[in-house]
Amino acid sequence: MSSYEMAYLYIGVSTVVGLIYGVILILVLSRVPVGEERGYHGNDERHLKDIIGIKTETKTRINHHTGEKDTYEEEVGPYHDSWDQVVWTLNKISTAVANGAIAFLKEEYKILAVFIVIFAVIIALLVDELGTFWTTGAFVLGALTSIVSGYIGMKVAVFSNCRTAYSAINKEHGLARAFRVAFRGGAVLGFVLTSLGLLNLAIILSIYHYFYIEDYENEVKKQEMLRKLYENLAGYGLGGSTIAMFGRVGGGIYTKAADVGADLAGKVEAGLEEDDPRNAATIADNVGDNVGDIAGMGSDLFGSFAESTCAALVVSATSPEIAESYTSMLFPLLISATGIFVCIITSFFATHIMEVDKADKIEKVLKYQLIISTILLTPALWALSYYVLPSKFNFINIKDTLTCIDSYTNITEVIINDCISVNKTLNDVAYWHAFVCIICGLWSGLIIGFVTEYFTSHSYTPVREVAESCRTGAATDIIYGLALGYLSCIVPTICLGVTIYFSFKLSSMYGIALAALGMLSNLAIALAIDGYGPISDNAGGMVEMIHLKKEVRVKTDALDAAGNTTAAIGKGFAIGSAALVSLALFGAFITRAELGEVNILQPLQFAGLLIGAMLPYAFSAFTMKSVGKAANQMVVEVRRQFAEMNKNPAYEPEYEKCVAISTQAALKEMILPGCMVIFTPIVAGFLFGSKAVAGLLAGILVSGVQMATSSANSGGAWDNAKKYIEGENLVKKSDPTFKEIKAAAVTGDTVGDPMKDTSGPSLNILVKLSAIISLVFGGFFTKYGGIIVA
Repeated sequence: MSSYEMAYLYIGVSTVVGLIYGVILILVLSRVPVGEERGYHGNDERHLKDIIGIKTETKTRINHHTGEKDTYEEEVGPYHDSWDQVVWTLNKISTAVANGAIAFLKEEYKILAVFIVIFAVIIALLVDELGTFWTTGAFVLGALTSIVSGYIGMKVAVFSNCRTAYSAINKEHGLARAFRVAFRGGAVLGFVLTSLGLLNLAIILSIYHYFYIEDYENEVKKQEMLRKLYENLAGYGLGGSTIAMFGRVGGGIYTKAADVGADLAGKVEAGLEEDDPRNAATIADNVGDNVGDIAGMGSDLFGSFAESTCAALVVSATSPEIAESYTSMLFPLLISATGIFVCIITSFFATHIMEVDKADKIEKVLKYQLIISTILLTPALWALSYYVLPSKFNFINIKDTLTCIDSYTNITEVIINDCISVNKTLNDVAYWHAFVCIICGLWSGLIIGFVTEYFTSHSYTPVREVAESCRTGAATDIIYGLALGYLSCIVPTICLGVTIYFSFKLSSMYGIALAALGMLSNLAIALAIDGYGPISDNAGGMVEMIHLKKEVRVKTDALDAAGNTTAAIGKGFAIGSAALVSLALFGAFITRAELGEVNILQPLQFAGLLIGAMLPYAFSAFTMKSVGKAANQMVVEVRRQFAEMNKNPAYEPEYEKCVAISTQAALKEMILPGCMVIFTPIVAGFLFGSKAVAGLLAGILVSGVQMATSSANSGGAWDNAKKYIEGENLVKKSDPTFKEIKAAAVTGDTVGDPMKDTSGPSLNILVKLSAIISLVFGGFFTKYGGIIVA
């Protein structure tokens, strides 16, 4: 068996093992019954009966001393007559959430199907040569893979939500069992998505190699054919990111319209607890967690993986030594394959070795997942670099080399070697140089995760300062939260700067692409702990909605609090990888557009730089305003339903009306910001040429990364400050100031919700998508662009 066949076997085995592991996790989750077997969790009838919540009614009485009326809560009996009624209610809520999520995704995917067809035609006409569909085919496959990834993630999440809630009822081991269910649900998303993405990429790569590569006159001609092949393959990453853009924006608008509406009308005005079933927006909020945080994040990180791999392949084709060895060409895919194996081993530490028997262990166990996977990947990736890459390799300017060769009549091997030597752009890159680039990305991702945790977890000073500021009202809460977000940019930006410097110094743009792949090498674990967040959040909501006693909600609240932090870590991870991916794609675009270098002091480049720096602000304005408009409709509807309840105590909340408001708003409002991101580079390139696009991409990258980081971390801090206060860690509920302090925290959280779950996460897709579109359309810009400045 040849070396490249061994490499393909290794990639294939890793993807199959990852998919099988995901299926095994689903089977394990399916063994958690939701009510069918009461003894499964070791609960007796008495315990089950005791945890049913007590229903109260508000009564009015006259104070005989003052003559004034006051209100009090009087217990009128349990919410449910039997445990079977509790289980029936839980299944009803779970079904409503699942149906709402599926209904939204179906409507969204109908719109995206039309978009895929239209954009595929645009690519076929403007990018592919007449009669060929190399880029178009890769784009369609990437888009379909992204859709499938998001849908699978959503289905697994709604499957896991109610099982996490049901596992939490166990008297002795509820916390540990609920944690394992939530983590395994997230792990299914992580392993299925990474395995499916890698498998499809390996398949299309092998097919394209078979049909695209023809007989070549010399090794440099082969390199040129490989470079063109991988530029066509970049359509795979483009397909993934375009779907991710609409998924992130649409899902983000959906979930935050419901969340903000529920908070303002339910918590601030009506004084209800989180996820109180009387609040009609709660089901829409739970649906939104699945379509935004699960389906959206899945598509987002799939896009990062596909784009970084394509960027590495494009740049690697400019190395004669790497192009000579097909096994070395597959090095980017082998990094991801190694990551799958390591992440499977790492996941056992969370499910079998580390016991989560106390609330304060949850964050530690999740954090250890990143630490362990990073430590294990370090020697594994060194070994991979040592055995797969050439001991020394160089990079050349292929176009100038071919021009040099074609200038001779009688072409010999000596002439070819001389032309290669003259046109080298980087000499004597060693395998360990590439390894250092990968490790810089890998360990930078870990540091960014820790910094994000520090700024968003209420276990540390920054969030507690934000909570303390709520004593003086919502204004100071918002001021402190914004300051926290801005400060949180410092360390991640330094980490990215250091990674970019060393990677570029050691291996040029190939090093940047490898650093991005290094940061994404433990993607399966990163997605697992990110998916864990919404699953545990929904589980807590379900426990509240089926009216169980506080002792059960305490467990799910502990899971949810850690989930908020891990979700913030996932967003930081996605933003950091997006920066490296975008820069790698930028380098590939410069090569394809034949620009050589970018001088920002030139008028076109500098003008593009300013416009690019503005785009993240315009994009955030569109998405946040969309959330505000949808939230306004939600608040009006929830208020109307509360008024009906006051008139008629038997009135049941009409959840479906709130679901419809979120659905219609999300589908309508996602189109404008999505199209702005997709078509801005194309229009700029057509009108002003590749130089303007180069400036545009630089501006988007520099501005977008800072905005995304500060938005995500400010929102995460406000959310956890609110939970810190609701947990009575600042003042007790009996304190007269508690209500005002909580109202201030909720106001801050509603401001942060669209920042952390709509604008912030979508900005990293803006950064990546602009770059991959520019790369795919780079040839078109070179041939036909710049009609105004020509």
